[in-house]
Amino acid sequence: MALTASDLVLCAGTLPRSTSFRDRVDAAVAGGFAAMSLWGRDYASARRDGMTDADIRACLDANGVSIAELDPAWWWLPGATAIAADIPAGLDSEEVFAYGEPELFRIAEVVGARSINAVDIFGGRWTVDAAAEAFAALCDRARERDLLVHLEFLPWSHIPDLATAWEIVRCADRPNGGIAVDAWHYFRSGADDQLLRDVPGDRVLGIQLDDGPRLAEADLLHATLHDRVLPGDGELDLVGMLRVLHEIGAVAPVGVEVFSDELHKHGPLEIGRRAGAAARRLLAAY
Repeated sequence: MALTASDLVLCAGTLPRSTSFRDRVDAAVAGGFAAMSLWGRDYASARRDGMTDADIRACLDANGVSIAELDPAWWWLPGATAIAADIPAGLDSEEVFAYGEPELFRIAEVVGARSINAVDIFGGRWTVDAAAEAFAALCDRARERDLLVHLEFLPWSHIPDLATAWEIVRCADRPNGGIAVDAWHYFRSGADDQLLRDVPGDRVLGIQLDDGPRLAEADLLHATLHDRVLPGDGELDLVGMLRVLHEIGAVAPVGVEVFSDELHKHGPLEIGRRAGAAARRLLAAY
């Protein structure tokens, strides 16, 4: 299923981590989402629940839900795999490092994913040029599997803002490579609308909506994983950001990614409904 700007994506983090695969699909349907995103651990959970690869595809197909992206591609930067290898499994609380490139690429094939989401987790001494070379190589390997790759900037990382992410993507210059614009990260890193206007719309491959207070939280990492709110329920200028994305011709599907302890108190179907309704209200406002 090809995804466009008119399609909504229910991002994995909007639902509690313990949500089963079938419940994730049901939540997407309840909220009117065309697609959802997955982490490697979500696929592993489905297999532990007794679903085969064929069962997973059949569940998606029967409900008309596709997989927009897999999260996160963490291994691509210089030194990342060596650092991860030294992390004891018991300290990988988010179950990230068990799913490297071979595993995520295989999952992408199983579920028919559109893209993978690249991030910087460890930082390092690498330069932007070295990161661009590594990103280009990741895109080349992904292209062999018909996958797009979008680079998401994280304010506390070595790729902290749109400027850095776009420079890496621009220098890599790969047709299947682009950026992901997550609203929370965009505003917490300075919200440079003029720079965003300079990014070609077809290089914005992912958009994620979420909200929060106008002033930045004291602990960004904690806030981003626990305290986001549904789009429209906070104080961020999401309408302004969406207008800029519309101006540049961005046609990426729009995701809702709300890591929220408060939202997670509700059941998956209610979360799906609330997330879908919030996104549609916001999209209708611009």
